[in-house]
Amino acid sequence: MKLSDRKKAVLLLEDGSMFEGFSIGKEGVSGGEICFNTGMTGYQEIYTDPSYFGQIIVNTTAHIGNYGVHGDEDESDFPKIQGLVVNDFTTDYSRNTASDGLDQYLKHHNTVGICGIDTRMLVKHIRSKGAMNAIISSENSDLDALKEELAKVPNMESLELASKVTTKEAYDLGEENTRLKIAVLDLGVKRSILKNFVKRNCRLRVFPARTGYGEMEAWKPDGYFLSNGPGDPAAMQYAVDTVKEIIDNNNPVFGICLGNQILALAAGIDTYKMHHGHRGLNHPVKNLKTGKSEMTSQNHGFVVNPDSLKKSAVAELTHIDLNDQTVEGLRLKDKPAFAVQYHPESSPGPHDSTYLFDDFIELINQNQS
Repeated sequence: MKLSDRKKAVLLLEDGSMFEGFSIGKEGVSGGEICFNTGMTGYQEIYTDPSYFGQIIVNTTAHIGNYGVHGDEDESDFPKIQGLVVNDFTTDYSRNTASDGLDQYLKHHNTVGICGIDTRMLVKHIRSKGAMNAIISSENSDLDALKEELAKVPNMESLELASKVTTKEAYDLGEENTRLKIAVLDLGVKRSILKNFVKRNCRLRVFPARTGYGEMEAWKPDGYFLSNGPGDPAAMQYAVDTVKEIIDNNNPVFGICLGNQILALAAGIDTYKMHHGHRGLNHPVKNLKTGKSEMTSQNHGFVVNPDSLKKSAVAELTHIDLNDQTVEGLRLKDKPAFAVQYHPESSPGPHDSTYLFDDFIELINQNQS
């Protein structure tokens, strides 16, 4: 479809900046926190990652839609983003195994988007001004009306969102006769994380975010996994309290992304909201134990406070971001618990960090010996 055949749309930012483009996906109005992802592939995995719930995504890659969509690449049941901003959008796709085009996929899942935007200029603006709320509209271009709608969009800071994307009921994955059982606290878990555990012959029971320690422990797991997810970790006291019980009882724990922040809070370490976050497939991280660097996949707008971590008597830094020196991993000194801020499962992204799943299984084995 030519741009001239598409309905006009507008993108309005909280600071008053407005960008004109053309509608993609569902025609409508949608608002959320605007942020950008620097990944050059994997747009479907990005859109379906529950960690993006409540956010409008800007793809820095100029050309989007060129390889269509495939059911095996969903990280959850449907796209979790509030909206999509791209430069060049195409309905023609080259991959013969694709099940559909991206435009139809977005329409089917009621996802509002805008194309024809100078995303390079937009990303530079966000990097300068910081993450902020925004609204996309292909229904109404009245600036005053859009400003009123934008004012209704909640601020991401202090916003609890994990309970919006978690499973409603516990479910099992993996073979019944496997030796290791891992309880997953689902704060917005990606399917590829679960697949990494199943591939390592683990049996999983995935529990809703607000599940208490007693209910999970009744299943008698060998270890606990704290998943990724959306929102402000400081607004999730329910999860912090649960994780405190888990670690107080000396259970092996592994956390990813939001799980890293929840583990930190449970250990008395602060978190904070970043200026514009880390989202992409190309972030260099240093493992302080091995001295080796890893190219990592990342998606977070909150992070552990390094000053608070330095003062901690119970935890220590294990991984650091080589771009801005932010905390990328920590471990508890006297408990079998560790976590990382980035995404070792990738999907999309490099596979430098998949060893962390093996490290967790080794930690469980050591705890049992």
